[in-house]
Amino acid sequence: MSLTELCMASTQAIAAVSRALLGLIEQHCPRDLLFSPKFELYTTAQLDKPIAEGVSLCLYRVALNGLGRNLPPRRADDGSLCRPSLPVDLHFLITPWAADGERQQRLLGWLLRFLEDVSVLSAGVLNSYMPEPGIFADDEVAEIVLDSLPLADYLGLWDKFKPQWQTSLTYVVRMVELDSRLTVDEAERVQTRDFGFGIR
Repeated sequence: MSLTELCMASTQAIAAVSRALLGLIEQHCPRDLLFSPKFELYTTAQLDKPIAEGVSLCLYRVALNGLGRNLPPRRADDGSLCRPSLPVDLHFLITPWAADGERQQRLLGWLLRFLEDVSVLSAGVLNSYMPEPGIFADDEVAEIVLDSLPLADYLGLWDKFKPQWQTSLTYVVRMVELDSRLTVDEAERVQTRDFGFGIR
């Protein structure tokens, strides 16, 4: 195997999914729901620093997809054979913030309906929120699925942030494939077979 730039590098795919999700929410959020909303990507360390109103999106878990490492090697556009992509599932905590309960619930209802309506994101959408071009290939998509956690797991997410506990939504984006830059040496195809039999 040798390092090469021939295989598409999509290690930016995780950030691209996050940016696309947040960008779509910001772009389509009805402005009559909030007065001066902010839309921010959060780390888990920021959950105890709420914004006044708006939506935060926090990637709290990344897991290997059920396919694991069973994907075959990937063929690049130039024909080179690359190591298999790494399929991961991205788990997000999406939190609506508002000054009062009714506006928060209105925003919550809108988020549920909106994310269900845009449940499959095309490569064109995913690529449009990042400065790097072509992070996702034209035939790639990202599926957004509401992932309701058991109550104990949900409360566990907020255990360290009890003073700021907020009603939130948990979603998973499945099968985000991280492509490898390593090529695989291909042996030449067998042209003839010699079984070693015969009279010497």
